[in-house]
Amino acid sequence: MLTRPLATVAVLAALGSLAACGSEDDSATDDPTTTASSEGGSGSFEPAAEGECAYPSDGNPAVEGVDAPSADPTVEGEVEVSITTNVGDIDAVLDADTTPCTVNSFVSLADQGYFDGTECHRLTIAPSTIFVLQCGDPTATGTGGPGYTIPDELSGEETYPAGTLAMAKTPYPDSGGSQFFMVYEDTPLPPNYTVFGAVDPEGVEVLREIAEKGTANGGPDGPPTETVELESVTAG
Repeated sequence: MLTRPLATVAVLAALGSLAACGSEDDSATDDPTTTASSEGGSGSFEPAAEGECAYPSDGNPAVEGVDAPSADPTVEGEVEVSITTNVGDIDAVLDADTTPCTVNSFVSLADQGYFDGTECHRLTIAPSTIFVLQCGDPTATGTGGPGYTIPDELSGEETYPAGTLAMAKTPYPDSGGSQFFMVYEDTPLPPNYTVFGAVDPEGVEVLREIAEKGTANGGPDGPPTETVELESVTAG
């Protein structure tokens, strides 16, 4: 997610500043942000065992039936992923060598069916200068997550051209979860969001077709006019 949506700020918050999803603010921002979710099942995740990646609990209930990833990544190299939606298929390639902890989490969630049947809750369009579709929240509110957080994997030189696949997060470090965003036009964001893959050209065209229909609220930042459901996400 750019950032997991703030209290109401998903990937891109209100136009203006690029806030990441996951902030605890109720105002929208231009960044992909997310807010911690209170949805889910009972219990919470224990910090991951010793290993390359740490996936500590985010302090919220764990999602029923979803386990935290292994602390040791189970994938490497390029990982193909197919995102089947009700409006078209979006294929991407994940970079497990550069962002092993992020890809490890994404693949784990995909394998568990976490994304299946969820809706993409946020679309940003002109006059915003951010052009993304944000997905990965099972609550479709911009506040949901898997019950754990993942570490940032940043070089400080990240850019977000069309085709970028990146994680949303709150304004705080290492606060990503399950929300992610896909960029359909070059977008000037600060290098705060982990870029963990790339959408193929055909997938970018699907994103542009979604964007052309605008947002349900008629503004530059809101749910897509046409409901976009992730029917299945298959990795590997």
